[in-house]
Amino acid sequence: MKNISLQVEKMSCGNCLETVENALKEVSGVNEAKASLKDKTVSIQYDESMTDVPHLVKAVEDEGYIII
Repeated sequence: MKNISLQVEKMSCGNCLETVENALKEVSGVNEAKASLKDKTVSIQYDESMTDVPHLVKAVEDEGYIII
């Protein structure tokens, strides 16, 4: 398992956190996703043999958020 933290723009409420976390959890290989409004980040634990960072970024961006 690999851990990564991504900076997410446009998260402003609890619903945003849930949307980002759920989008990532739908990606095959993601074990855990935990977003933080305070830090505007999402921490992700994933199996790098099943997915990669570009797929994780796309999952979040497809929901209307921006990874910086």
